[in-house]
Formats: sequence, structure tokens, C-alpha cells
Amino acid sequence: MCRIAFAWVSMQLLIEGVTCHLSANAETPSKDMKQRYLGLLAGVCTFTVSLLMWWHRGIIPWDQHRLSVLLDQPKTADTFTRIHGSKHLMVSAFKDHRRNGAIRVISIIKRQDLQELYCVLCVHNNASTKGDGALNQCVSSKAQVEIHSDHYGFPYGTSDVFCTSPSIKATHVSISTHSNDIDSLKYLPIHNKEMKESFKYSFTVCISNLFGEYKNALQFVQTMEVYKLIGIQRVVIYNSSCGPDVEKVLKHYSKEGTLEVVPWPIDKFLKPSHGWQPAESPGDLHYYGQLTTLNECIYRYMYQSRYLLLNDIDEIIMPYKHKSLGDLMDTLQKQHPASGVFNIENHIFPKTQFDDSGRFSRPEWKSVPGLNILEHIYREPDRKNVVNPTKMIIDPRRVEQTSVHTMLKHFGPAIKVPFDVCHIIHVRVPLQGYLHKDQLYEDKKLWEFEEKLIPNINRALNESGL
Repeated sequence: MCRIAFAWVSMQLLIEGVTCHLSANAETPSKDMKQRYLGLLAGVCTFTVSLLMWWHRGIIPWDQHRLSVLLDQPKTADTFTRIHGSKHLMVSAFKDHRRNGAIRVISIIKRQDLQELYCVLCVHNNASTKGDGALNQCVSSKAQVEIHSDHYGFPYGTSDVFCTSPSIKATHVSISTHSNDIDSLKYLPIHNKEMKESFKYSFTVCISNLFGEYKNALQFVQTMEVYKLIGIQRVVIYNSSCGPDVEKVLKHYSKEGTLEVVPWPIDKFLKPSHGWQPAESPGDLHYYGQLTTLNECIYRYMYQSRYLLLNDIDEIIMPYKHKSLGDLMDTLQKQHPASGVFNIENHIFPKTQFDDSGRFSRPEWKSVPGLNILEHIYREPDRKNVVNPTKMIIDPRRVEQTSVHTMLKHFGPAIKVPFDVCHIIHVRVPLQGYLHKDQLYEDKKLWEFEEKLIPNINRALNESGL
């Protein structure tokens, strides 16, 4: 704004100066001198009017080389970027074709300190370096902020910051508390710029954060190998911290191409809670940012995967009447063609109850840290007057915002899948620890995969160095 005001004042002074000079030399100015003065005057007027028009349209002219340097900054492994002038964080940016091409920036907002925010959307086209036009430019506009309704009472909440750029096809975006801020910002590349109707993966699992030096290597390997046998092609994990053995397993599956590990060092930026209730586990943000990771994964894989499974690392969404997830979803989608959200009941398999036969108490697994889920075949019964929580299989293109157990915003009805068709195998501490083994249900579904599962587990452990 100061630049424009300065240019305007300069133009006025120059006009007055030229006028006075011409008046003082009214009888003597040569034709040549008049042309020079008029040319200079026209140039300053054109420059000033151009600046005013750019400002009116919200377009910020910027030195192409400096802009290229800013936009070419390598994306840090930290995942998080501080929103300039605030306590908020931005994570990643996606074009949302269902909202007229608005840019959705997945963010973490301090709810009580929300001030007016501005988007800076930029075009970064390397063709501009070839001298064929000034294609690098930025547009500033007011941001629209939607804080998700589920934040469990913590100070920070998962949020969407929406930016619009009708005048340019933006490639990068940043958020600031100032409308004309450019060179002090860090920019995020905009993903999902094009819609796709064919997908690299059919089924992808989004697993929220590992934290607290997670050490359960054996259960993770067993779960990954079960996933592959029922049709999972890709798994995404947001990693805050894990033990050395789990780190070896993560590297193995990443090298194999099954796993994407997204760095998630949220504890470098905020004080995350270890739970979901502020009174019992105080902190800035619910459960190491679990809600943010799930929403980020939806948009990260929106045009990469036909379906997403949203569940924890110790949960397996298991079809019981179909051989694979593909067969299951073919059936469900034919029954409910307008639906993109399928809720799957969670059921507890207590890790305190073991199979008496010892069939899967294998000596080669004794030295591997973690639970052996094949030994835990007893399932707790439903609790009276308690609704079983659910996790979800979704079509990501039919959802907008998710919580942990339910979808917050979606298109079409959400379907609860019957327990006998599909439910979650969740091996963990019991919720009904007072029950004896004969009060539990025997469920040997995982044993059906023995022939392929056991050698696959051993191969993965060997290749991981465990």
C-alpha cells in the first residue's frame, strides 16, 4: 500500500513539475523537449495506474526471481508450518473440486485466538524463466476458516482454511495475518489440482499417529500381512515416535512400497495430549493430533485410492462373509449406491486371554517385541446399554470432514454394516476384564489365513532384521 501511495504522490509531483517547467519556458521550449517531457509523464502515469489496478484486483506484483526462490523452498520433514503472525499451524493444501476449486488448507487452529487470516496464492510457472511472459504472480484474499466441531475441548482444533483465486491458477499457498505479506512466508504446494477417475490403489489404510516410542513390532507385522491378504495395497502412518524395532519394520514396508510414513513431530510445535479428555490428559491438542492426521490422509489419498479405511494400528477391519475387502465393498456399494461412508463395529479381543492349544505360540517370535494376535481368539460380548464404537470404510471423494468414530461432513447416507458381515478385530486390554474365558466368544477368523500368513510374517521379520 505504501508503494502505491508513494507512486501516486510521485506522479502528482512530476505532473506539477513538468507543468511549471513548461510554463516557465512557454516561449522557448523546443519540440524535442516537449516530446521528452510528455513521454516521461505518460510513463509515470501508466506505471501508477497499473499499480492501482493490481492492488484493486488483489494481485501483488513481485520480483520473479525472489518469488521463484520462495516457492522453490524444499518442503521440510517437519510437516508443520507456522501461520505467520499467529499461534496456528498449517499442514498441507489441496484443491477441492467439490467446492468450485477452492483451496483447502488442512490446519491446526488455536480456537480462542482466531484472528482475521489472509491467503496468499501464487503461480509458479518455470516457463517464465524463458522470457515468454511474467507468469509468476501472487493474489491476496481473505481466508474462510472452519474449525471442526470435534475438538474434545482442547485449545487447538483441526480446521480447514479455505482460499479462492478466480484470477489465477495457483500452484502454492500460504496463510498470514497480513494481506500484503509475501517474502516472510513459507509456501505449501497445492495438491489434487486435477480430478481423477482411476486410482493407483483400491484400498488404503489411514493409521493415525505412532507416539510414545511405540514398540509393538510383532503385532504390527502380523497386522500388515493380514491387510495384504484381504486386499489392502497401501498403508499410511503418521509417525511421532517409535522404538528401534518398529523403525526397522517401517523401513522394510516403505522399501517394499506398501507403506508411506508421514513425519508427525507435533511435540516440537505444541504440547499434545496422550488421550482424548483434557481433564485426564491435559495438553494443547487431542491425542497427538489424531483428528488432523485422519483428515489429512483423506485428502492426501483422495485421487490415489478407491476406498480408505480409517482405523488404529491395533485394529483390523475384517470381512466375515466375503473373501476380501473388494468383494465386501462390491456387495455393499450395490446395496447402497448413494453411500460413501460405511461404519464398522469395533469388538475387543482381550490380550489377557490366550488360546489354550498353543498352536501359534511359535518360538521364532518369542524374541520379537509385541503382541502375538493369533493367540488371542476370544471376543468380549456386547455390553448392555452400550453402543459399540465404529471405525469407517469410506469413498474419500464423498466426504469432507471426519472425526475418529463418525464422519462429520459427507455426501449421501452413512451405512452401519451388520456385525456378522464385517467387524473390527481389536486386540488390546480388556474392557470387561471381570469376565472369565467361558463368558467370551471364540473367534478364530485370523486362523483361516494360516497357510499364507505364517510364512509371510516370517519373511517380513527376517527382511526387517528382527
